[in-house]
Amino acid sequence: MIKLGDCLDLLPSLKKNSVDLIYLDPPFFTDKKHKLKNRERTTEFSFGDIWESDKDYAKFLYERMIEMRNALSETGSIFVHCDKSGEHIVRALLDRVFGEDNFQSEIIWHYKRWSNSKKGLLSAHQNIYFYSKSKNFKFNTVYTSYSESTNVDQILQNRTRDEHNKSVYKRGANDKTEIAGEKKGVPLSDVWDIPYLNPKAKERVGYPTQKPLLLLERIIELASEEGDVVLDPFCGSGTTCVAAKMMNRSFIGFDISSEAVELANSRLDQPVKTESNLLKKGRDSYVTADKDALKLLGNIKFNPVQRNKGIDAILVEQYEGTPMLVRVQKTGESVHDAANLLIKAMKKKQSIKSFLIRTSGGDLFENENNYEGITIIDSPSVTLSRLLD
Repeated sequence: MIKLGDCLDLLPSLKKNSVDLIYLDPPFFTDKKHKLKNRERTTEFSFGDIWESDKDYAKFLYERMIEMRNALSETGSIFVHCDKSGEHIVRALLDRVFGEDNFQSEIIWHYKRWSNSKKGLLSAHQNIYFYSKSKNFKFNTVYTSYSESTNVDQILQNRTRDEHNKSVYKRGANDKTEIAGEKKGVPLSDVWDIPYLNPKAKERVGYPTQKPLLLLERIIELASEEGDVVLDPFCGSGTTCVAAKMMNRSFIGFDISSEAVELANSRLDQPVKTESNLLKKGRDSYVTADKDALKLLGNIKFNPVQRNKGIDAILVEQYEGTPMLVRVQKTGESVHDAANLLIKAMKKKQSIKSFLIRTSGGDLFENENNYEGITIIDSPSVTLSRLLD
């Protein structure tokens, strides 16, 4: 169920020790009013995150956390989402309400975002504090793949500690190393690389601070089982409830905004999940620029471009206020075809001066002067081949 109202008023109605997992994405103490319109521009969702002081914000959360603890089962856990604005306050409150000994992890949700012009480091992560109510909490280990640098022996062979407490391969009869049992991979760490929802994602509903279903699915997978009750006391657009429903959990959501409750219920009727090709294929699959060819640019500053047929790089320096593009001729591709793809890219990117790096021979004067705005540069291998000829 999803109910309209302040969770401070609604939480006491829940039976004590009846909730197995709590996730909350409360106001972040940003001192801003957050607002955003849906894709159709027909509805604007907003909520205030403005407080008179840090004590005012702390009191707001503390009162609600006490009620959450009452509702949480003895084997339950709570995950509290925050960022740099209020994480110091959130951590202190959780220590006080749930106890320092029940702190389990500080999860770093890392993602790539566009840069901005502000002075300082770009913010590219948020924090999720994971606390349990007791030491006897539910936890399902999730395994990930081994690092690319992992030695095969580390996977196949058992390890132990020697007299100096140094990790060594375990040896049995005849001094042979012992073969390890079934290896599932590496247990999930506390740094999660999950893509931020991009503006064009089908999953996006126009709610400020909407989190991806992939993030909530991981939390639910870690700390609950099928049939358990999942609670989100600040459910917003309903991402937690949607994830819980899709994973065969019961769910409870509270929100003080009638628009948010209506939106959350509509998502439950027709859940949409954006699949992440980045997670499925890995970041390396997106690296399509020809690294060897781009090395030809030497010390010239450029930004490599991935997944684009017409461009391999954009020079940092501009020409008359327009971008200068670079394309590398591909194997089996004629200079003519490469140039035409670059011309199309130049029109879209409003470039009036660009460069094509020729990597295969052909006629020395092949269409040399027929491509307006394009300068053709021979790679060293092409130059050397012609000299040898």
